[in-house]
This record gives sequence, structure tokens and C-alpha cells, in this order.
Amino acid sequence: MAPIPDPPAEEGIFHYQHGDDVPAEVQKYWAQRDTIFSEYSRGIWMTNDAWFGITPEPVANAIAEHVSDGAPKEKKVIIDAFAGAGGNAIAFALSGRWEQVFAIEKDPAVLKCAKHNAEIYGVAKKIWWYEGDCFEILKTRLARTKDAVVYASPPWGGPGYRDDNVFNLKTMEPYNLDTIYSAFAKVTQDIVLYLPRTSNLNQLVRYTTEGRKLEVAHYCLKGASKAICVYFGDFTFGSKDDDGTAGETTEGSGLLQSE
Repeated sequence: MAPIPDPPAEEGIFHYQHGDDVPAEVQKYWAQRDTIFSEYSRGIWMTNDAWFGITPEPVANAIAEHVSDGAPKEKKVIIDAFAGAGGNAIAFALSGRWEQVFAIEKDPAVLKCAKHNAEIYGVAKKIWWYEGDCFEILKTRLARTKDAVVYASPPWGGPGYRDDNVFNLKTMEPYNLDTIYSAFAKVTQDIVLYLPRTSNLNQLVRYTTEGRKLEVAHYCLKGASKAICVYFGDFTFGSKDDDGTAGETTEGSGLLQSE
């Protein structure tokens, strides 16, 4: 096995091995590093900002399974619009469900991390990488992409989202719900959004047709809800239990349905 190259610290990319080296704002995420990336010790690269947006691996795997199972069978392409350090794109590639996995990331240093991390997981060649603004790339370089599902874990405006009992998706920064959904709906109706667990469901239902149910899944880790995924379009899932939840695929994760 080839040695893992050292991260280019001059570009703001690090593989922290000792807690004393970790900035204070990243400490709690680094403490969970082996949950966030089970292969962290093999040389995972991160920028300090990338820690805030990464989807923990068990959650990313559960999402990948749900998207794979629920998406229309004719869909063979998935686009990860805010790829970050690669957690979701890696999970999608590992699922084996997709003929093409496209991953878009605006920050060149974070994109370099994502490519490197995908190599650690052995799926770098299964992912097509794009650097730039996802809205522009969807209109230009991926404009002719057909039969796609768009997955998006957009920025939520920083840790302040935790202060809201009900998170206002209309004022989410830097992109609000309408901006995100409107752009992606020009590509496909099959859209998955990863959003704060306290998101206002009433703001979400306006993006589905009258009389149709919108699938919402809470994803939990170690008994705590981490976030929700909202499944727009023609996703179909297995029959629900009497309490409205589907069977768990990872610890604490299940499918909820909102009318």
C-alpha cells in the first residue's frame, strides 16, 4: 500500500493526530472523528471549516441507502451539490446504485480534501468532481444531465441554527429554501435536502402538490437527532409501521411522513 501523503497545511488542509493541535472550535468534531470518518486514522484530510458541514458516516450511509432504495429505478445519476469533504459522495459511490456520481464543491481546498478522502475509501474513480458554484455548474457543465437525482446538504448559516426552536428556511443563509429548490427543480423533481432537525415543515410542504405527502426522515446518531432529509418528487419507500415510521437502518434513524 502506498504511503498516505502529508496534507498541504499551507493550503489550510490538516490531518490532526493530537488534540493539542486542534483549534478550539473544532475540538468537539475532532473528538468524534472516528464516527465522522471510520477511516480517519488512515489519513483523512479536512479543513477547519469542513468539520462543521460534514455528514457523519453512519448517517451518510443511511441516507445513501434510503436514496438508493426510494429513487425511481430509471434514475442512474446522482448529483451531490454541496459535496464538502466528501462524506455523502463517498457513501453514494460505495452503494453501487449509481452509474455516475457527480460532486460539486466551491472551496478548492475542501474539494482537494474530498478527492483525497474518496481515495482512502477506494471510490475516487467512481466520482466526477466539479469545482465551483453548484448553481452555475448545474446550468452549464451539467445542463444536459438526464435522469438525475439531486442531493444537497447546503450550509445552514453557521452554528447559530441551534438557537432556533423552529428553524426558518426562508431566511437560511447564504441560500434560502426557495433559492435552492427553484434551482434544482430545473434539473429534476427528485430532490433530497439535508436540513436542520428543527426545520419548519410548513415551509417545506408548499413545494409539493396538493394532496400529496412529503417524505421526511429524521437521522439520529447515539440517540440524538442530527438532521432531517426531505424527499421531493417520485421517491417511494416501503410500507410504514403503525406509528408512521419505517424500520431503522442505522441506530436511531427512521422514515417519518408529514402531510
